Amino acid sequence: MASIKGSANVVIIGGGVIGLTIARALALRGVRDVCLVERAGLGSEASFAAAGMLLPQVEADAQDDFFTLACQSRDLYPSFAAALHEETGIDIELDTTGTLYLALTEHDQQEIETRYDWQSRAGLPVELLSASAARELEPCISDSIRGALLFPNDIQVENRRLLSALANTVSKLGVEIVTQTNVDSLLIEGNCVRGVQTNRGRIECSLAVIAAGSWTSFIKSSSPCRIPEIEPVRGQMICLESKPQLTRHVIYSPRGYLVPRRDGRLLAGSTSERVGFAKYVTAGGIGSILRNALEISPAIANLPIVDTWAGLRPHAAGGLPVLGRCDEIDGLFYATGHYRNGILLAPVTGELVSKEIVSFKR
Repeated sequence: MASIKGSANVVIIGGGVIGLTIARALALRGVRDVCLVERAGLGSEASFAAAGMLLPQVEADAQDDFFTLACQSRDLYPSFAAALHEETGIDIELDTTGTLYLALTEHDQQEIETRYDWQSRAGLPVELLSASAARELEPCISDSIRGALLFPNDIQVENRRLLSALANTVSKLGVEIVTQTNVDSLLIEGNCVRGVQTNRGRIECSLAVIAAGSWTSFIKSSSPCRIPEIEPVRGQMICLESKPQLTRHVIYSPRGYLVPRRDGRLLAGSTSERVGFAKYVTAGGIGSILRNALEISPAIANLPIVDTWAGLRPHAAGGLPVLGRCDEIDGLFYATGHYRNGILLAPVTGELVSKEIVSFKR
């Protein structure tokens, strides 16, 4: 393995969708000499395992600051996708068909009515559908449906093509990419970042961004410094083959979801399991996903399963991502703990963190 570069202006620790988007945003803001260090391959962990859903309205119970941030990031996606296509020629398959949220039980019906009430009063785009209207949109839906919400602005992206586009563009923009390399510790002197220590040597830098996802807590510091505690939460997924495609919309219920892809794949997910770093598929997990998917659409029963996988979502205390400048250490920035929202929050995270780095004065 070739030797690594000994210094950089900015070191980004983590090469998932968050680290890659920050690297791109920095380069576009004119920051030179950026080095991104990834423990495995670029985008090979949670970002690769995701379903690519951009659903802030579907998953929100209230209009709080996080909801506002998530909607802001979702709404950046059309221009984000267009820019990446111009930069790389890669279509990230942003699909704006929208999402159907199904009520399949009496409790589900109460939940969607509550969600419709606060979101419609807030002026957000959402439509309350009868069971027959929802089945007219998507005939594959179960006969047990009681009603549904249509969220026209909650959309999806092909996350693996997004990762390919980001990896391509950061390379073209001159970002130094170092893979298969662990960052073991931050090097801090006088409450200032001086570099990072990797398993392949030291990289001197004055600015560092922790975007290491579930592996954040493994990073140590040469002086007392608060490293966010991030817990991995396993999510398992199933990929079915559906040609012709069974559904046009993302179809969501409180217990599962179906996500159609342009090439005939149909994703079904997911689980949320606190099992440490056990990143593998289980019979119980697959059984649970299939039960929930069949509840949504019994029509999937005869579709072939073509793939299964698991990923580790990075969960921070309180469930919210850790973003921005560290108050204790000059030159240290956080962009981690995005949990189930890494793909959704990537554009706004890249903009916010890069802007704060550019404006930072030591």
